[in-house]
Amino acid sequence: MELDLIRHIFEYEAIKELHALKNYPIQPMCAFLHISRSAYYRWLKQPKSAQTIFNEHLSDLIRYIHEADNDKGYRRIRDDLVQDYDLPVNDKRVLRICRSLQIKSTVKHNPHGITKASKHPYHIAKNYLNRNFHADQLNKKWLTDVSEFKYYEGSRVKKVYLSAILDLADRRIVSHVISDRNDNKLVFDTFDEAVRLEPDAHPLFHSDCGFQYTSKQMNNRLKQQGMKQSMSRVARCIDNGPMEGFWGTLKREKYYRRKFTSRESLVSMIENYIYYYNNGRYQRCLNSKTPMNVHRELLLAS
Repeated sequence: MELDLIRHIFEYEAIKELHALKNYPIQPMCAFLHISRSAYYRWLKQPKSAQTIFNEHLSDLIRYIHEADNDKGYRRIRDDLVQDYDLPVNDKRVLRICRSLQIKSTVKHNPHGITKASKHPYHIAKNYLNRNFHADQLNKKWLTDVSEFKYYEGSRVKKVYLSAILDLADRRIVSHVISDRNDNKLVFDTFDEAVRLEPDAHPLFHSDCGFQYTSKQMNNRLKQQGMKQSMSRVARCIDNGPMEGFWGTLKREKYYRRKFTSRESLVSMIENYIYYYNNGRYQRCLNSKTPMNVHRELLLAS
């Protein structure tokens, strides 16, 4: 149902009311409003309110959005309606329609960390970030971590590891690397790629106390780039909350409830999702904008 039809509903209702109260003739009113008499009489036989028509239109769009990505719940669907379709609807209306269509978001799973602490850490940094997850400027606060993903080759279970760096200002993934090994090289390559992309960045660099981050090589890299190191306290995942949140979002939307039977399909999913996350996924913490929308705004403001 097109939105133009909704506009016509108001016109039909006005014609009906003026004809009943003032006895104005139907034909001149239809001609003045540029609508056909036949369309008006069809509506008169089975009248629908503008609100009903609008809700039917919303239902069609909500069903279309959900079918394209069935991991979306009512909040993300509402953001799509506002940003992509320019429809100023609120959460309550979308939730009500989603319930009538039996549309639900993906059930959350509890994250399982894979951080391995070093038996002999070279450097343990203080928690300078201290859960202050706000940044007004790009490249002032970076968070990082490693997460594990499984795939299957017959009865054999194999793994890949994703290392990523997230900027707190725009919540974009600055850099990421996928490897078959959870080792120093994985983390160092992620850091080096971030520096290549942002050579003038000197952020506060926050991580957990994993063996890669407490190593001498990592400490030297940070000093060479003029970055201050910060670390979460032991067994306090919330100290790295937005990074943990990214893992949960990725896995909840594209990894859990699926079984990947090849490394290629798993890696492709991860790569595609990170591109979508940066460029196409609206976030409430960013006022329903994408990370790259905010990134461009902050670049223009700097």
